[in-house]
Amino acid sequence: MATTTYSSLSQRTTAFAAKEMLAHAEPIACLSKFGMLKPIPKNKANQVKFRRPVPLAVATTPLTEGSAPTSLALGYEDVSVTLAQLGAVVEITDVVNDLAEDPVLKDAAMMCGEQAMETIETLMWGVLQGGTNVFYANGTARNAVNTVITLNKQRAITRQLKGNRGKKITQMLSSSVKFGTVAVAPAFIGFAHTDLESDIRGLTGFTPTEQYGSMEALPYEIGKVEDVRYILTPVLSSIANAGGAKGSMISTGGTSADVYPVVYCAKDSYGSVSLKGSDAMTPYIRNPGQIDSADPLGQKGTVGWKTYHKSFIANQSWLCRLECAATAL
Repeated sequence: MATTTYSSLSQRTTAFAAKEMLAHAEPIACLSKFGMLKPIPKNKANQVKFRRPVPLAVATTPLTEGSAPTSLALGYEDVSVTLAQLGAVVEITDVVNDLAEDPVLKDAAMMCGEQAMETIETLMWGVLQGGTNVFYANGTARNAVNTVITLNKQRAITRQLKGNRGKKITQMLSSSVKFGTVAVAPAFIGFAHTDLESDIRGLTGFTPTEQYGSMEALPYEIGKVEDVRYILTPVLSSIANAGGAKGSMISTGGTSADVYPVVYCAKDSYGSVSLKGSDAMTPYIRNPGQIDSADPLGQKGTVGWKTYHKSFIANQSWLCRLECAATAL
């Protein structure tokens, strides 16, 4: 096991370190803010089923005078999700007497918070990239992609979302310690890597967040194009060397273009399951100096986290993926 050693450490209380961990994790949350969130109480099960009603067919047959129409039965579909346990720990050694102020414990809490949220975001991104509705910036397969995002492709995607009765997102998970949501201006959300920022800003009709006026920008949002708001973070990774001849596009290997997924989401298209609601990510802090049978001199402390999580696509028809390249600036 790797251990962080140092010559002096200023003690921090568990509560303070845990607060630092959660505060550092919060700004990294992106995908997890806009999907459905289903908490499972402790000691219940490791699986949850989302049930959704099947839409009724349109009623085009005229009614017969004096005769009641045939009654209909509602149908339901299940989406089953099984939780997985995730976690990590950093070990720190200590000496009995602190000689100077040292931020090691604080830094460990911050980095663990960041690691926890990036882990969840990365897992969610992997699930969203597996959606069945895919568009290509050019060609008909990933290995041909070597052009940038275009307005026509965005319009083709939003037309499909609307045709499939996808609704615009109107709320996101609150950043407060309370479990709940806050209202946002209605829009479809486009998630992608920050390498695409220049190409998205170059789209006809792009409106940057600083020109929104009374509409509040979302976390990591750079702006909007028509009815799509774009949220970019470096956690939403590209697929190296997966496209066609690179030309003027970014290429990790120098020959084939890197492919960048842009995932467009309607309301309730995806979600995640956690354990215990707002306490889904639990920090664990053991201050150096605490004595037990495994550490009789109190020489070690640990900072870690544990969570139960699983991401899922709830409705494939309400989520689309565009695969494009990014201009090499």
